[in-house]
Amino acid sequence: MKNICIVAIAIILSLLSCSKSKIPSDIIPPEKMQAVLWDYIQADVYANEYLKKDSSKNIEIENARLQIQIFQLHKVSKEKFYKSYKYYLNNELLMKGMMDTMMVRQKKVYKSTGDSIRQKLKDPKTIE
Repeated sequence: MKNICIVAIAIILSLLSCSKSKIPSDIIPPEKMQAVLWDYIQADVYANEYLKKDSSKNIEIENARLQIQIFQLHKVSKEKFYKSYKYYLNNELLMKGMMDTMMVRQKKVYKSTGDSIRQKLKDPKTIE
């Protein structure tokens, strides 16, 4: 009887640990989400720091255009991105891991190039 209980507990624990570590299929995997989120944040900074200086630009519209480009670049829908973002916000360890990695990446990028988003996105004037 003891052996059956021990085996049952071991099976239950292994199933619970597996279910916590699996990312649902409708959620962007962590590596890809990190790349999308990185570009998303960079676009937001670009819009709010550089485009706001141009009084002929509507920052909200330009930021939305940049987001569309990012989603197209990464082949991700807006809906899937936001669903995944909520998922990662609710899974603190996964989000913390992504954010920590992005902070390290940011330090490296700014030391070498200054701004990665300009390399990936087209000139906002050409977006329709």
